[in-house]
Amino acid sequence: MTTIRHSRSTGPGSPDVWGVYDAPSGSIQYVCADPETKQAALIDIVQDFDPSEARTGHRTADSVLELARNEGLEIVRILDTHPHADHLMASDYLRGKTGAPNAIGEKVRDIAKLWEDLYGLPGAFDPDADFDELFADGDTFKIGNLDVRVWLSPGHTLGSITYVVGDAAFVHDTLMQPDVGTSRADFPGGSADDLWNTIQRLLGLPDDTRLFVGHDYCGGGRDDPEWEATVGQHKAENKHLAGKSKDEFIALREERDATLPLPDRMLAALQINLRAGRLPEPEGGRSFLRIPINRF
Repeated sequence: MTTIRHSRSTGPGSPDVWGVYDAPSGSIQYVCADPETKQAALIDIVQDFDPSEARTGHRTADSVLELARNEGLEIVRILDTHPHADHLMASDYLRGKTGAPNAIGEKVRDIAKLWEDLYGLPGAFDPDADFDELFADGDTFKIGNLDVRVWLSPGHTLGSITYVVGDAAFVHDTLMQPDVGTSRADFPGGSADDLWNTIQRLLGLPDDTRLFVGHDYCGGGRDDPEWEATVGQHKAENKHLAGKSKDEFIALREERDATLPLPDRMLAALQINLRAGRLPEPEGGRSFLRIPINRF
């Protein structure tokens, strides 16, 4: 059974937010809506992927579209926070289903060049063609009457971005829930130092700001996934941050990252996500993935 929770608007300028949990990848997908106009954005929606069979599908994305329809919402934006390593994005599929423009951060261009080299696929990725908009730090746009600010938020990747919408911020893979801590920073282009600086910027938001994270794996002995906590809660309770100096955080983060295996979807995910979720061009009627051997 899919876990869905509604975080209600707190007043003018504040969005309604639905979180939809994808159990296979531990990802949280978001519907962010203006209560006045019923216009909405979809954020970090998952394309189904079975690593054992290399099989893709859109059941999960379709269920999010059904949720939006049931709530009477008009989808006006398809947003991603970064090229995910732990799930395939559904951006291209959702753009086709809704007609809404899709977007990600502009530093996806740099991430694409990095991974073209890792995959040995020069010129394989063209983010300017696969995304309608590439956001820079400080860019703004609207969802209905809601003002949205884009923050560059490097650390987990060099090009991650945060969407700040009134009293809500979609912080992707920077923070986990307070009882878990923070996200890893050891992927190509990642940096624990950058992650610390990003988190300090996020914790500079008002204490009652709702922070919505990208993943939860039910840590701390919990049975149910969680994905929302306030800035104030993270300041007081986040196990990687509360009472820690920058040097202590970096040492903790790098020591932990050294013990973590790669996500089982990562080498498939990046070459699809750098195409906005579009599969590689078919060869003889079929698409193929390219996997570097003995690189990681």
